Amino acid sequence: MTLKSDDVRNIAHLARLHIDEDAVDRYAADLSSILELVDEMNRVDSSGVTPLSNPLDATQRLRDDVVTEKNQRDKFQGIAPDVEQGFYRVPQVIE
Repeated sequence: MTLKSDDVRNIAHLARLHIDEDAVDRYAADLSSILELVDEMNRVDSSGVTPLSNPLDATQRLRDDVVTEKNQRDKFQGIAPDVEQGFYRVPQVIE
């Protein structure tokens, strides 16, 4: 896919990016080469390839889940502007 200068200007406008006019052609060429590479990678048959979630053959070390602080809910809700039945009340933002 080859991008034209107008395409780059439109993309920059939509992304609210300022691009100097003398750099538009260079951006068009660079973005076009990136899109061509993506298109080339999409044509590769990867049906037998298992998805990779981590390139390292390692597992994440996890610590035991233990309580390290005492419950301070009453203290924090005591200074909250609006609380009801142990919950913080906030103004409705979605109608």
